[in-house]
Amino acid sequence: MRSDIMKKGLERAPHRSLFKAMGYTDEELERPVIGVVNAANEIIPGHIHLDRIVEDVKAGIRMAGGTPVEFPAIGICDGIAMGHLGMKYSLASRELIADSTEAMVMAHPFDGLVLVPNCDKIIPGMLMAALRLNIPSIFISGGPMMAGRLDGKSVDLISVFEGVGAVKAGKMSEEELNALEDCACPGCGSCSGMFTANSMNCVTEALGLGLPGNGTIPAVLAARRRLAKEAGMKIMELVARDIRPRDIATLSAFKNALAVDMALGCSTNTVLHIPAIAHEAGITLDLDLFNSVSAQTPNLCHLSPAGPHHIEELDAAGGIQAVMKVISERGVIDEAALTVTGKTVGENLAKARVLNEEVIRPLNRAYRPEGGIAILRGNLAPDGAVVKQSGVLPEMMANEGTARVFDSEDEAIAAILGGRIVAGDVVVIRYEGPKGGPGMREMLSPTSAIAGMGLDSSVALLTDGRFSGGTRGAAIGHISPEAAEGGPIALIREGDRIAINIPEKTLTLNVGDEELERRRREWQPKPQPALGGYLARYARLVTSASTGAIFKD
Repeated sequence: MRSDIMKKGLERAPHRSLFKAMGYTDEELERPVIGVVNAANEIIPGHIHLDRIVEDVKAGIRMAGGTPVEFPAIGICDGIAMGHLGMKYSLASRELIADSTEAMVMAHPFDGLVLVPNCDKIIPGMLMAALRLNIPSIFISGGPMMAGRLDGKSVDLISVFEGVGAVKAGKMSEEELNALEDCACPGCGSCSGMFTANSMNCVTEALGLGLPGNGTIPAVLAARRRLAKEAGMKIMELVARDIRPRDIATLSAFKNALAVDMALGCSTNTVLHIPAIAHEAGITLDLDLFNSVSAQTPNLCHLSPAGPHHIEELDAAGGIQAVMKVISERGVIDEAALTVTGKTVGENLAKARVLNEEVIRPLNRAYRPEGGIAILRGNLAPDGAVVKQSGVLPEMMANEGTARVFDSEDEAIAAILGGRIVAGDVVVIRYEGPKGGPGMREMLSPTSAIAGMGLDSSVALLTDGRFSGGTRGAAIGHISPEAAEGGPIALIREGDRIAINIPEKTLTLNVGDEELERRRREWQPKPQPALGGYLARYARLVTSASTGAIFKD
């Protein structure tokens, strides 16, 4: 056993003494030692209950003959960090989570790992660590939040964000917004739409590193606790069989995950995280692979913010396994891929079925013949940009508008809420990329304001930053190269015309090559505020969004 190097033999008597100081017995030290990475904290609704999930995981490990050893991971709540300096740290925390997990596991040689995340950057950070470390590992998330109810309708966090814009536009009273605020997030769990947290939990299941149900069983159901116990027991089998993350997360498995991503209409943040996770496994995922998988995979689900359904409805309809069963008919699922069940995808899918064809549509009634995400290229984004096309209104799929240019999110929000953005405008927010932000802030506040003010059918938003999974509308992010690196987005001027054609996968700045070259010669980088601490190091090390915003090798 890997753990023997810290607990076996005469020379390890001091080590055993330290274990015994914590109450471990000789019998416990004879067993496989399983690290349990607990991301519980009191600042994220999706993590407030993870101590209970971890207790169930540890019970499962003990039932199967192992010794659990718990240690923590940090986590940032994107919703609470949104719209201020805190959001600069959100994406940056992904690397801290991966690195700190690596440090703990290399310093204390566990035989296996159970990783317990639930939200945004915590999930990909832990996935990156698991693939980097490559010891037997399994993921169990805390599960999604239930949707709220108001006036007989389902509501969620995005309803509140959009409510702010509605109040500013005179379409909602402050009293109505307060009532919405009180009921939109009814309890623990990752926010209830197909936002980034739930997208990544579903991707983890599709990738084969989480048990069936990992992505969709609600946080408050007893089934979530049973799944946690099952994960604790299953890690012992993975250790016994020496099944490791890289045995599971092969190129075929990543393609399976991309196909599920497209069928569900997941968050555009998956375009950052999936390549970064693959990189840790020594696999390069080109952005164009997203388009090729999308072209073969119909969009079967319209979950909030793209449509009326929430994750608990997806779970009741059959969950991720049912989605995979449907799209496997298109040949986009490799059923021979191994999973943490110890079985193949095909074996897992044998009993899967769709229980509600309004939530998971059949192939002949797909919302779109292609997937929920599209990669755009053109003279404005030579290295690529991303849009959640399943959340774009038909009239905005191909349009041209007038550039309204802002060098920060804050300036753009002030203009939108101040009524200075009108139909036909293309809001450009730049110097918010991985390096220029630094930290690539999510733009949920401006996109929600645009939607809440009723402008999502006539106003597009472009940025070298990124969007929350809760964003809907013609919101195009990850424009690469970013402004801070002199990308074409840095050369846009107020009043330029910009053409967006999502079906054709193009993003074009209608300015001649000679004029662009003249602007490039005149361009000077925007002065950056003095940075210190982690953000300064992050800005020096981070790479482009087109490569997953990973650190330089």
